[in-house]
Amino acid sequence: MFRTVLSFVAVAFLLVALPSHVEAAQSKANPRAASKPASAAIVNLNSASATDLEGLPGIGAKTAARIVEYRQKNGPFKKVEDLMNVRGVGEKNFLKLKPQITIAAAKADHDRSIPQ
Repeated sequence: MFRTVLSFVAVAFLLVALPSHVEAAQSKANPRAASKPASAAIVNLNSASATDLEGLPGIGAKTAARIVEYRQKNGPFKKVEDLMNVRGVGEKNFLKLKPQITIAAAKADHDRSIPQ
């Protein structure tokens, strides 16, 4: 009788403790997903910093640096599709990024151009 009660207590303990261990294991298994949430903000490719670009899904530090380098060498992006000219951004990745990117003239320092 004592063994039967002890068995039930052990099974009950395992059922209570097991789900919390499974959740903890799942959160540890994919730490990158938790550390980089998808950004809902629209990013201007012509004025965004590398840090801003890293907020886009699928864009890491190296690709963000390549985007900035491409912009410095070739001038501002003329259309969003030009992003596919950057190494590391293919058509599949571009299609995921397209709703979150825009092209606008690079911001100029307008305060200096206004006569006083």
